[in-house]
Amino acid sequence: MQSLFTFDTFSGFGPSHIHPGSFQACVASATGRRQLRAGIREQVPRLPGIYGMIDRKGRLIYVGKAKSLRCRLMSYFRVKSRDPKAGRIMQRVETITWETGCNEFAALVRELELIQRFRPRFNVQGQPGNRRYMYLALGRSPVPYAYATREPTGRELALYGPLVGAAHVREAARRLNDAFGLRDCSSRQTMRFAGQPDLFDLEFTPGCLRHAIGTCLGPCAGLCSQKQYSRQIDRTKQFLDGVDRSLLKDLEREMLDASAALQFERAMAVRDKLADLKWLTDRLVWLKHARQDHSFIYPLTGPDERTVWYLIDRGQVQHAAYPPRTRRQREAVQKLITSTYAERRPTTLMPRKLVDSVLLVAAWFRKRPEERALALSPEAVSAELGI
Repeated sequence: MQSLFTFDTFSGFGPSHIHPGSFQACVASATGRRQLRAGIREQVPRLPGIYGMIDRKGRLIYVGKAKSLRCRLMSYFRVKSRDPKAGRIMQRVETITWETGCNEFAALVRELELIQRFRPRFNVQGQPGNRRYMYLALGRSPVPYAYATREPTGRELALYGPLVGAAHVREAARRLNDAFGLRDCSSRQTMRFAGQPDLFDLEFTPGCLRHAIGTCLGPCAGLCSQKQYSRQIDRTKQFLDGVDRSLLKDLEREMLDASAALQFERAMAVRDKLADLKWLTDRLVWLKHARQDHSFIYPLTGPDERTVWYLIDRGQVQHAAYPPRTRRQREAVQKLITSTYAERRPTTLMPRKLVDSVLLVAAWFRKRPEERALALSPEAVSAELGI
C-alpha cells in the first residue's frame, strides 16, 4: 500500500482490529496556518474519529479523538479560545491526518491503541497513562514473603496486579508480612527452620526485632517449622485470592475493642493496618471484576446507521464485526466469536499492557449504564446465528 506521506518517518496509522472494515485515512498539509485551516474546513467531515498532528520533520507528535472531527480540528485554529497545549502543538504542525470511525466508542479505543503504539510526544509527557505499574508478589525462595516489584521474573509463587502507587503497594506488602508472620529480611540472612538437622545443638538469635514483637515467625532462628511457615504462605495467598478475608474482620474487631477500652493510640495503629490492607483488597477485587464483568458483545450503531458488534473479552476489545447477512458471513462471525470467547482459566493477574484498555472500557460502561444493558451474550448470539 502506497504511503499517504512523502516522508518516511510516519507513514500512516495502519490497520485496526477494532474496525470491521478498512479505515479511510485522509491528510491535509500546508506550510501556512491559513492554507491548513482551509484544507481542514473543506475536507474534514462532522463525524467521530481520530486525528494525528505531524510536525515539519514528519514526526507524529499528537493523537486525539473527537465526536466531530471538523469541530475539534477547527478549534485548534482559534487562537484566543484554545488551551495552551493546543497552541504548543500548532506551533510545530505542518500536516494533519485523520480517520473517521464507526462511532465515538471506536474512536476512543482507536486513540488509545495509537498512543500505545506510537507514543507521540504530546500524548505521553506528564500524562497519567505514562505511569509505571507495580505488582504485589509472593516469592523469593527458599523462604517466600510478600514484596512489591515493577519487573516480575516469572519465578514468583503468586503475582497480583498491576497496581498504581508504589508506596501503597510496598506498605501493603509490609502489612501482609506482619499479619501472617512472614519474613522480610535480606536474602543474605541465613534461614534455619525448626527440626532441621544440625551438627551442633546451638541456639540462634533472630536477625531483627520482628519476632520479639510478634510480626514474624522467626524462620531465621529455627523458631518455626517449614510446615508452619508454608501454612502461613497458603493463608496469605488465600487472602489475596479473596478466598479468606477473615483478617479484615479480625482487624476491625480489634480496632473497635481498643477504642471501647479507650486505647486510642492502639486503635489508630490498627486502623492504619486495616486501611492499607483494605486498599489492596479493593483494588484486587476491582481488577478481577473489571475483566470478569466485561465479556460480552456490544452492539453499537454509528452516524451512518450501521451497527457494529464489538467483541469485548475480559475488558478488552478483541475484534469488531458487522452483523452478518449471508451464510458465509455468519460462519466467519461465528468463528470469530468462538475464538474470542474460548474458555480460559481465571487469573488474578492482568498483563501490564492491557491495564489502560481495561480501564477505558470499564469507564465507558460505568458512565453509560444504559449502554451496558444493550450487551449481548456470546452464547445468545451464537444461537441466533444458528451455525
